[in-house]
Amino acid sequence: MRRQLSKLTLAAILTAMGVAIAPFLWFPFLTAKAYPGQHMINVLAGILLGPWWAMLVAFLIGMIRINLGIGTIYAIPGGIPGAFIVGVFYQILKKLKAKPEIAAFTEPLGTVFIGGTLSVYIVAPMIGHSQMIGALIPVWIVFGASSFSGSVLGFILIEVLKKIGILEFFEVEENSE
Repeated sequence: MRRQLSKLTLAAILTAMGVAIAPFLWFPFLTAKAYPGQHMINVLAGILLGPWWAMLVAFLIGMIRINLGIGTIYAIPGGIPGAFIVGVFYQILKKLKAKPEIAAFTEPLGTVFIGGTLSVYIVAPMIGHSQMIGALIPVWIVFGASSFSGSVLGFILIEVLKKIGILEFFEVEENSE
């Protein structure tokens, strides 16, 4: 119970951080807004909370940003897959006794290839954004720039948390997800 309460509290803090930095760290592209801060939070959530909680954090940040008018519908497919991938790769690398923090750099795999593709071929047609259809490569490029820069920021923060001993406190239990 205490472990779940800690995760819930950290998820709420990361969600609040993701929403709070939204107005300061984004750039427009077609009908979307690229948001490196989301990807930084995805890295933190994936590593500190695991894949399922990270997906929840990404979803909540996206929904709050949309409702505040500082995000678009593309925040959902652009955020959730990257958060999940980081959490999964972190757990795999940890089991392999590799440097699990490098999972931070897997965030673009989920965001670009899964999120970008879903955005172009599923979300855009559903909401009438025909200018996005056929723009897969440009969307991948912009999602990639946003995602990679956020991954680097997230990796740096994880390294700082590791150095000061906080990362150990939040270690994800393999069987807790």
